[in-house]
Amino acid sequence: MRIRMNRIAVLASGGLDSSVLVADQARNAEVFPIYVQWGLLWEATEREALQSFLTALNNPGVMPVTILSVPIGAMYGDHWSVTGKGVPDLDEPDSAVFLPGRNILLIGLAAVWCSIHDVSRIAIGSLGGNPFPDATPEFFRDFTRILSAGLGHHVQVEAPYRDLHKSEILKRFSQLPLELTLTCMTPKDGKHCGRCNKCGERRLAFRQARVPDRTVYLS
Repeated sequence: MRIRMNRIAVLASGGLDSSVLVADQARNAEVFPIYVQWGLLWEATEREALQSFLTALNNPGVMPVTILSVPIGAMYGDHWSVTGKGVPDLDEPDSAVFLPGRNILLIGLAAVWCSIHDVSRIAIGSLGGNPFPDATPEFFRDFTRILSAGLGHHVQVEAPYRDLHKSEILKRFSQLPLELTLTCMTPKDGKHCGRCNKCGERRLAFRQARVPDRTVYLS
């Protein structure tokens, strides 16, 4: 089987980590950003943020965004990510923002797309300290094997930032238009709420990195 290693699909949410990952990978490869929409609260703003970032990046090695859909409503029911009720705030632990099956669905859909479009690498922006079971090196390794076997197409799942924390990412890529990215669960008018768990995480990372935070927060 012919494998073209200079092409890579990047799971891009419009968030800080995945947006940086697109720019990083585009230095050495043809990048296919993939956005997977579930029907979650923040997706419309996320997609706008992703497009704004890519437009500002203006890298000819980055292909147009591919949008894949997997409606999550029937599975998630009244989960806070769908209803907006009980969204984890600044004081709640990272475990409170777990979205069951997130990486299984993201990577699985991307792998099917890759098998059809002759792409053999998938990158995801999981960071060090991620406590979730679908973000471990073992999960990525095993899922790679299963997907490749099931699709009859070699797929390599990569998490190049798995040993880094958000503050380290900020230090390395502070020259990028990071203020255009979105890390918020209840954005309004394209702005960060400043009150949710993800906004708190973002602000802390900028402080730790000692990088100016040009993000607009509502509070």
